[in-house]
Amino acid sequence: MSDKTTRDHIVEAADQLFYRQGYEHTSFSDIADVVQISRGNFYYHFKSKDEILDAVINVRLTNTRRMLEQWEVDGKHPADRIRSFIHILIANRAKIKRYGCPVGTLCTELAKLDHASHTEANRLFTLFRTWLRRQFALLGRKADADELAMHLLARSQGVATLANAFHDEKFIKQEVKQMLDWLRSCTENAARNAHDEHGAD
Repeated sequence: MSDKTTRDHIVEAADQLFYRQGYEHTSFSDIADVVQISRGNFYYHFKSKDEILDAVINVRLTNTRRMLEQWEVDGKHPADRIRSFIHILIANRAKIKRYGCPVGTLCTELAKLDHASHTEANRLFTLFRTWLRRQFALLGRKADADELAMHLLARSQGVATLANAFHDEKFIKQEVKQMLDWLRSCTENAARNAHDEHGAD
């Protein structure tokens, strides 16, 4: 096993453990046990849990950027791309029901701990916010694009939190349907406004 591969395995294991049991309640030993390496080998790659946390956040940022780029490729229309964001709740519903949203849970925990990496973790939300704002602007809702982006982010976080609290898969599906109906309404309003503007010219 190469050094790079060992490091990747450590970060991957830490990422899953931080999500499932929280950053504070995950120890070096927990991570080392999952990766099945000696403590000495572990410390060769990371000197502290904070170093691992920084690596986990960087991996999540990289993976999120890659996912958003793929949605750009797959979605011909801005509404298709926004739908991809909404459908995360369905694709990850089993994990969300059990552990909540990986972004929301980490940011909330680090905020409570007043951890130095809290601002860096929040960049995950900023990535989604910026990307969604751009999609809504492309949809024809430039004036309120950021407001719509924040509304959708807030609603998806609320759904994840309550689905985790009540372990209710039906609730997730019901809320996703309502969000898709809301997006359809936004799209129709944008098209109507564009038509009215062209008609006035």
